[in-house]
Amino acid sequence: MKLVIPGGTGHLGKLLVASFGQQGDEIVVLTRTPRSEGCAGARVVAWDGRTIGPWADEIDGADAVINLAGRTVNCRYTRANLKQMMDSRVDSTRVIGTAIERSSHPPAVWLQMSTAAIYAHRFDAPNDENTGQVGGEEPDAPTRWRPSIEIAKAWEETQCEAIAPETRKVALRSAIVMSPEAGGPFDILLHLTRWGLGGAIAGGRQFVSWIHDRDFARAVEFLLERKEVHGPVNLAAPHPLPQGDFMAALRAASGARFGLPAAKWMAEIGAFFLGTETELVLKSRYVVPGRLLDAGFAFHFYEWPAAARDLVARSSGANAK
Repeated sequence: MKLVIPGGTGHLGKLLVASFGQQGDEIVVLTRTPRSEGCAGARVVAWDGRTIGPWADEIDGADAVINLAGRTVNCRYTRANLKQMMDSRVDSTRVIGTAIERSSHPPAVWLQMSTAAIYAHRFDAPNDENTGQVGGEEPDAPTRWRPSIEIAKAWEETQCEAIAPETRKVALRSAIVMSPEAGGPFDILLHLTRWGLGGAIAGGRQFVSWIHDRDFARAVEFLLERKEVHGPVNLAAPHPLPQGDFMAALRAASGARFGLPAAKWMAEIGAFFLGTETELVLKSRYVVPGRLLDAGFAFHFYEWPAAARDLVARSSGANAK
């Protein structure tokens, strides 16, 4: 296949480039800052993520587009940062839709990155694609969390509005992708755990939804092939768990003897100094993969303890090199 991956130089893009590259697929990465680091086996093409340019020729005749473009959410929710988060997602999605509309031979499928954070902050029941509650009005959720949900809604709506009758559209509502790559979410959590800071936060009741990196890549490949699947799909392991249990399993996998707990106010102070938001650790993300399971996808890592052991072992191997 020929795959075009906008935003493919980031954490998830590198993961997919490596996975599809092993299969001999032709991969084209679109990026605002052309470079080849982490994209071995892919052609790197410049774009601005807003306007049609020569890059659009890569989409005409491609088999699939996997759009991962968007500013990181790991930041403070200032007005400027929120605008960049919104614009980078909506603008890139809209211009990809325009490129597909203008193609003589449009791609058969367009996988569009979204986020499981679109769902409500809840503890009572899991969110799947059919019965899940889209968030934004929960009485116990801070109003400061609402902009990220509005961004997610606009992101998906922009793909839906694109005129692409010959192209199947799928929105990837992804949970946190856990991989051993340096600087990624798992790497940060593992370091905190080894420093003795891997305890429950604000009581640890909030659910953590996650997906192992290899299952993420396999799920993307699965969705490229499943012609009957369209619309939003949750990319999350079947068994989310409370944050306190999540960190206890990571401590066990890494050999950490204890993890200091943190109160909510401590998390707020830590997030401020780290330049991020507490939503990333305090929101209860109770998300399950209803449509993936219904379509016949088989996870290799259903449970977090086994996934954590695998990731710790791979992380140790990478550090040893």
